[in-house]
Amino acid sequence: MTTARDIMHPGVRCVAEDASLVEAARMMRDLDVGSLPICGKDDKLHGIITDRDIVIRAVAEGLDLATTRAGEFGGHVHWVDADDPLEHVLETMGEHQIRRLPVIEDHRLVGMVSEADLARHLPEDQLAAFVERVYA
Repeated sequence: MTTARDIMHPGVRCVAEDASLVEAARMMRDLDVGSLPICGKDDKLHGIITDRDIVIRAVAEGLDLATTRAGEFGGHVHWVDADDPLEHVLETMGEHQIRRLPVIEDHRLVGMVSEADLARHLPEDQLAAFVERVYA
Protein backbone atom coordinates (compact mmCIF):
# COMPACT_ATOMS: atom_id res chain seq x y z
CA MET A 1 0.00 0.00 0.00
CA THR A 2 1.38 3.38 -1.04
CA THR A 3 1.18 6.02 1.71
CA ALA A 4 1.50 9.79 1.92
CA ARG A 5 5.04 9.26 3.24
CA ASP A 6 5.95 7.35 0.05
CA ILE A 7 5.05 10.20 -2.29
CA MET A 8 5.54 13.35 -0.19
CA HIS A 9 8.34 15.83 -0.56
CA PRO A 10 10.18 15.66 2.80
CA GLY A 11 12.08 18.47 4.46
CA VAL A 12 9.44 21.12 4.07
CA ARG A 13 10.33 24.50 5.53
CA CYS A 14 7.80 26.59 7.42
CA VAL A 15 7.42 30.32 7.49
CA ALA A 16 6.89 31.63 11.03
CA GLU A 17 3.42 32.94 11.74
CA ASP A 18 4.94 36.27 12.83
CA ALA A 19 7.07 36.64 9.66
CA SER A 20 6.13 39.49 7.35
CA LEU A 21 4.70 38.87 3.90
CA VAL A 22 7.95 40.24 2.48
CA GLU A 23 9.84 37.52 4.35
CA ALA A 24 7.35 34.88 3.19
CA ALA A 25 7.67 36.01 -0.45
CA ARG A 26 11.47 35.97 -0.28
CA MET A 27 11.40 32.53 1.27
CA MET A 28 9.13 31.28 -1.55
CA ARG A 29 11.50 32.80 -4.11
CA ASP A 30 14.60 31.30 -2.50
CA LEU A 31 13.02 27.85 -2.16
CA ASP A 32 11.37 28.08 -5.61
CA VAL A 33 7.93 27.18 -4.23
CA GLY A 34 4.47 28.70 -4.59
CA SER A 35 3.31 28.06 -1.05
CA LEU A 36 4.64 27.67 2.47
CA PRO A 37 3.24 26.05 5.57
CA ILE A 38 2.80 28.53 8.41
CA CYS A 39 4.12 27.24 11.73
CA GLY A 40 3.69 28.76 15.15
CA LYS A 41 6.06 29.10 18.06
CA ASP A 42 4.73 25.70 19.16
CA ASP A 43 6.29 24.25 15.96
CA LYS A 44 2.85 23.10 14.80
CA LEU A 45 1.12 23.74 11.50
CA HIS A 46 -1.14 26.80 11.64
CA GLY A 47 -1.98 27.16 7.96
CA ILE A 48 -0.60 27.62 4.48
CA ILE A 49 0.17 30.81 2.59
CA THR A 50 0.45 30.91 -1.19
CA ASP A 51 1.99 33.33 -3.63
CA ARG A 52 -1.59 33.96 -4.78
CA ASP A 53 -2.58 34.97 -1.22
CA ILE A 54 0.19 37.54 -1.19
CA VAL A 55 -0.78 39.01 -4.56
CA ILE A 56 -4.58 38.81 -4.43
CA ARG A 57 -5.25 39.28 -0.74
CA ALA A 58 -2.39 41.60 0.20
CA VAL A 59 -0.93 43.52 -2.73
CA ALA A 60 -4.28 44.06 -4.46
CA GLU A 61 -5.81 45.25 -1.19
CA GLY A 62 -2.95 47.67 -0.56
CA LEU A 63 -1.71 46.01 2.62
CA ASP A 64 1.75 46.87 3.89
CA LEU A 65 3.77 43.76 3.09
CA ALA A 66 6.43 44.67 5.64
CA THR A 67 3.99 44.79 8.55
CA THR A 68 1.34 42.24 7.55
CA ARG A 69 2.11 38.86 9.10
CA ALA A 70 1.95 35.48 7.40
CA GLY A 71 -0.17 34.17 10.27
CA GLU A 72 -2.99 36.48 9.20
CA PHE A 73 -3.42 34.27 6.12
CA GLY A 74 -3.42 30.85 7.77
CA GLY A 75 -7.05 29.90 8.04
CA HIS A 76 -8.28 26.33 8.01
CA VAL A 77 -5.79 23.82 6.65
CA HIS A 78 -6.40 20.28 5.46
CA TRP A 79 -3.70 17.68 6.06
CA VAL A 80 -3.06 13.94 6.08
CA ASP A 81 -1.11 11.64 8.34
CA ALA A 82 2.16 10.26 6.95
CA ASP A 83 0.77 6.72 7.10
CA ASP A 84 -2.53 7.53 5.35
CA PRO A 85 -3.01 5.58 2.11
CA LEU A 86 -2.59 7.31 -1.24
CA GLU A 87 -6.33 6.95 -1.84
CA HIS A 88 -7.01 9.15 1.21
CA VAL A 89 -4.50 11.74 -0.05
CA LEU A 90 -6.27 11.87 -3.42
CA GLU A 91 -9.70 12.00 -1.80
CA THR A 92 -8.69 14.87 0.51
CA MET A 93 -7.08 16.91 -2.25
CA GLY A 94 -9.95 16.26 -4.65
CA GLU A 95 -12.75 16.90 -2.18
CA HIS A 96 -11.30 20.24 -1.10
CA GLN A 97 -9.85 21.11 -4.53
CA ILE A 98 -6.38 21.74 -3.16
CA ARG A 99 -3.08 21.33 -4.94
CA ARG A 100 -0.74 21.07 -1.95
CA LEU A 101 -1.33 18.96 1.13
CA PRO A 102 0.73 18.97 4.34
CA VAL A 103 1.76 15.62 5.78
CA ILE A 104 1.83 15.28 9.57
CA GLU A 105 3.47 12.72 11.84
CA ASP A 106 3.40 12.85 15.64
CA HIS A 107 1.71 16.28 15.46
CA ARG A 108 4.58 17.73 13.41
CA LEU A 109 4.89 18.69 9.76
CA VAL A 110 7.11 16.16 7.97
CA GLY A 111 6.36 16.78 4.30
CA MET A 112 4.09 18.08 1.59
CA VAL A 113 2.29 16.35 -1.26
CA SER A 114 1.94 18.46 -4.41
CA GLU A 115 0.57 17.88 -7.88
CA ALA A 116 4.13 17.29 -9.06
CA ASP A 117 4.52 14.48 -6.50
CA LEU A 118 1.31 12.90 -7.74
CA ALA A 119 2.48 13.21 -11.36
CA ARG A 120 5.61 11.24 -10.48
CA HIS A 121 3.75 8.47 -8.67
CA LEU A 122 0.34 7.99 -10.31
CA PRO A 123 -0.53 6.15 -13.50
CA GLU A 124 -1.65 8.55 -16.24
CA ASP A 125 -5.36 7.65 -16.03
CA GLN A 126 -5.47 8.13 -12.24
CA LEU A 127 -3.62 11.45 -12.54
CA ALA A 128 -6.07 12.64 -15.20
CA ALA A 129 -9.03 11.78 -12.95
CA PHE A 130 -7.41 13.68 -10.07
CA VAL A 131 -6.74 16.77 -12.20
CA GLU A 132 -10.31 16.76 -13.50
CA ARG A 133 -11.66 16.65 -9.95
CA VAL A 134 -9.39 19.37 -8.53
CA TYR A 135 -9.94 21.76 -11.42
CA ALA A 136 -13.68 21.10 -11.82
